[in-house]
Amino acid sequence: QVTLVESGGGFLQAGGSLKLSCVVSGRTFSSLTMGWFRHITGQEYELVSWITRVTGDTYYADSVKGRFTISRDNAKNTVYLQMNNLKPEDTAVYYCTASRSKTLAQAKSGAMDYWGAGTLVTVSP
Repeated sequence: QVTLVESGGGFLQAGGSLKLSCVVSGRTFSSLTMGWFRHITGQEYELVSWITRVTGDTYYADSVKGRFTISRDNAKNTVYLQMNNLKPEDTAVYYCTASRSKTLAQAKSGAMDYWGAGTLVTVSP
């Protein structure tokens, strides 16, 4: 049983910053590729960013490139999403996800193996 617990969401004004954290338990963290999705009501889930398990390669959606940074600390079983220059359109529930072996293409379709409960980020104009 793999458990992912997100934290760090909140309410802030446009232009501000937040750092999301996700602590993973139940499986060797270093064996997992990690991803952050977001979901806006009425829209599809969007893969915002991911970081691979071995090489630490990263991916960012065009909508967040240059503003968001994903990182992982294998010693703490934690993945982070630093979000800067937040915009109202970033308002969403953000989900931490993990995969044992999914490719980026599979991840973009939402096919990650494990999901957290989500944390809400609200950005006011």
